[in-house]
Amino acid sequence: MCGIVGYLGLNEKKEILLDGLQELEYRGYDSAGIAVIEGEKLNNFKALGKLENLREKTKAYHTEGFGVSIGHTRWATHGKPTELNAHPHVGAYSYVVHNGIIENYQALKEELQADGVKFLSQTDTETIVHLFEKNNKTANTVFSAFEETIERLDGAYATLLITEADADTIYFAKNGSPMLIGFNGDDVYFASSDTPIIGKATEVYYLEDGDYGYARQGEVKLFDAKGEKTFTKQALTADKVSAQKDGFRFFMEKEIYEQSHVMGETMMGRVLDENIAFDELDADFFKDIKAIKICACGTSYHSALTSSYLFERLSKIRCDIEIASEFRYKEPLLTDDTLFITISQSGETADTLEALKMAKRAGLKSLSICNVDNSSIIRESDAAILTRAGIEKGVASTKAFATQTMVLWMLALYVGQEKKSISKEVLKTEIEAMRKTPKSLLVEEKLHSQLTRMSKRYLHGHGFFFIGRDIFFPLALEGALKRKEISYFHAEGYPAGEMKHGPIALADSTLFTIALMPKTMHYEKMKSNVEELSARDATILAISPEPFELADDFIQTNYDSHPMLEFFEMMVVTQLLALEISVRLGNDVDMPRNLAKSVTVE
Repeated sequence: MCGIVGYLGLNEKKEILLDGLQELEYRGYDSAGIAVIEGEKLNNFKALGKLENLREKTKAYHTEGFGVSIGHTRWATHGKPTELNAHPHVGAYSYVVHNGIIENYQALKEELQADGVKFLSQTDTETIVHLFEKNNKTANTVFSAFEETIERLDGAYATLLITEADADTIYFAKNGSPMLIGFNGDDVYFASSDTPIIGKATEVYYLEDGDYGYARQGEVKLFDAKGEKTFTKQALTADKVSAQKDGFRFFMEKEIYEQSHVMGETMMGRVLDENIAFDELDADFFKDIKAIKICACGTSYHSALTSSYLFERLSKIRCDIEIASEFRYKEPLLTDDTLFITISQSGETADTLEALKMAKRAGLKSLSICNVDNSSIIRESDAAILTRAGIEKGVASTKAFATQTMVLWMLALYVGQEKKSISKEVLKTEIEAMRKTPKSLLVEEKLHSQLTRMSKRYLHGHGFFFIGRDIFFPLALEGALKRKEISYFHAEGYPAGEMKHGPIALADSTLFTIALMPKTMHYEKMKSNVEELSARDATILAISPEPFELADDFIQTNYDSHPMLEFFEMMVVTQLLALEISVRLGNDVDMPRNLAKSVTVE
């Protein structure tokens, strides 16, 4: 969740740090800070809230000449959002920034306090800088003091440390949290992801778990448990256009409109005339695989749940879905004839990553579906399929969910194709529908205007039910999640047939029900379920190609030839509805309160 940037070189450091942190805002944060050493003089600034508060604090501060610098956006884990708890954390003469969790920090803190160290914050991070300075009293070199420090840390971390004891060096270490190094001549950059350094660095190296080292002007030394290691840089893209709003009010709005285009990218080279192809998978990848288990969190869990219907229906293979945070602690039964699939937009989701490691220890073959190349989950998996959604800055996921669902639909067909459990006729029908998907994702101006007008009637009420059947049940869950995430209203997704088993007791005129009523799947049963709610005075918004006379509001969809086309079209409607309600409420659509884009701690 937190974001890290670092820079070593001759350029103006404050602006590089602030610009880099701004590119990481989408992850979510509650405070930010920077620290700079120039000519052995250390300066630092911290601010609560938005990054503009830090900009204001540093307005009169400028840097000149060579120096080292680090910056951080913090999302509170240990300790409340306060300036004292904000990073960078200070020792007597050093500063540190850190993403992740130091699991043994309490023991380290007690040890340091027994030595007379005074802590300023409530964070686990502060133990790093004090432990380093304690080690530096007896170590032969500053670097050996840093090595001793890293050896004592348990947990997940990406950390940068600068110190007046070695004022021209940045020390770094990575284990379980993402971090990379960027290069441009003698300039060296650090960041949690690509975006802060695009346009600045020309080459990049993605640190692996266990990597640590130091950077000086024109020199980066890298080590792991085996000692010094060589590393290969790769080119860094210079294209930053996709990270801009392109005239849209919000990144989320832009990303909803982008879905039609990125879906074409997702399918490119994979959806062929008569079959599905994945160059990422070996020809015998599914040999001896008799079941699939998918592990994910949040929105990714909803895409997984959707795919469980598709795998069993189309490829005739058992498919079980697990919430990663629960899976980790349930002592699951894992057999080696099961393919373990993890889904994550960022590839850094802590619970999902730990679930993957559990499956690998049990000997299962693993596959990841992810939007970020070189992410931790991709590197940990036996094989990976990229969703190709491009940068998604809105915290409430839209195009990542759409592309994950498409990859899983393609994979269901691929498995059936490889195991010969799907007929050529069915495969052909599915591929034909797939090719129409980008059109089903196009946002019509008339539809958006209708939802903008309609949104004013959905600014109150005691609750919202999103209901659907079959694959439209996971879509109902996702629609409710979008409603919750950005408008802060209580909303639930429910299987429509379950309403009479308790939830219908809530029905009255201030209960809003968003009914997903596809023509291609269980329409009459859905109609009956909605009629029961209407009879109890619930307010009904029906989304369907078929007009529904009992609906208080009605959105007419266009596609009724295949369930997945209806699925994606209705998905866009629920996304836009959540967006427009949130806009009317005056909420920060892209950065909703209490949420973060990349959940890198459990």
